[in-house]
Amino acid sequence: MAFHPRMQSRIEGIAPARELRWRAFGAALADVWSVECEARAGGDYVSHAPRLVMMLDHAPTGGDSGIRVGLGPECLACPLASLRGMMCYIPAGVRTWARVENARALKHLDIHLDTEALARRAGRLDPEALATPRIGFSDARLAGLARLIAAECEAPDPAGDLYGDALIDALVAALLRPAPETCRRRGGLSPCLVRRATDFIAEHCARNIRLAELAELTGLSESYFCSAFKAATGLPPHQWQMRARVERARALLDEVPIAEAAVAAGFADQSHLTRAFRRQFGVTPAAWLRDRRG
Repeated sequence: MAFHPRMQSRIEGIAPARELRWRAFGAALADVWSVECEARAGGDYVSHAPRLVMMLDHAPTGGDSGIRVGLGPECLACPLASLRGMMCYIPAGVRTWARVENARALKHLDIHLDTEALARRAGRLDPEALATPRIGFSDARLAGLARLIAAECEAPDPAGDLYGDALIDALVAALLRPAPETCRRRGGLSPCLVRRATDFIAEHCARNIRLAELAELTGLSESYFCSAFKAATGLPPHQWQMRARVERARALLDEVPIAEAAVAAGFADQSHLTRAFRRQFGVTPAAWLRDRRG
């Protein structure tokens, strides 16, 4: 088979419980994993192909069993999602991590999508839907199709290519339709990722920050990060950085002259800071200092 998702993973506390069951379709590769989990099971994953992951079954150990799934580096603030029927859509190249809690075994389906083959079969795919992560969602129609695909992977006598390809086509049509606003918000920047990005901007505001740095920090594509950041904060990243620079300069005004504070905060000169300061606070730095000192 020519298509291969080139999946890269690093797992901890997870071991196969049985042989991998998989099936190659015309525009996708599907595999069913049955694994045993230790107390701190988890992994980090990135694939060169977009994929849909669905939890098929699990064996709890007591307490609230679930899974935390996040984009980019590990973030313990991500909520615990139920393992029953939980689904995630991960765009190509987006790094994800998962941590399992209170489950001794899992069974899940991964469907890796061949976008080139899908485009030949179905025409142009929606680029926004392809690039938009959806984490920890449920969808009855997708779940039904995914379970039928899992059954094809495990069947000793699968129904055949026409049936399997029809299932993939139906799943893609449902999955890659434009996502509702609520799904985009939920699958975008979680509070912990917003905090990670804004903390990074605050720390490095005096230098030129590249969009690629912030996208890598959150595990998103540059275009999706930019729109998701604005949706979460109300400002695009470059305006947030300008606000951070003004805040940095204001914090320095009691210690150094205005011109030095401007340069230390990343402004070209004092006049540059004065314009930005007035836009943000309605007064100039000099006037703000006079009011502050009485």
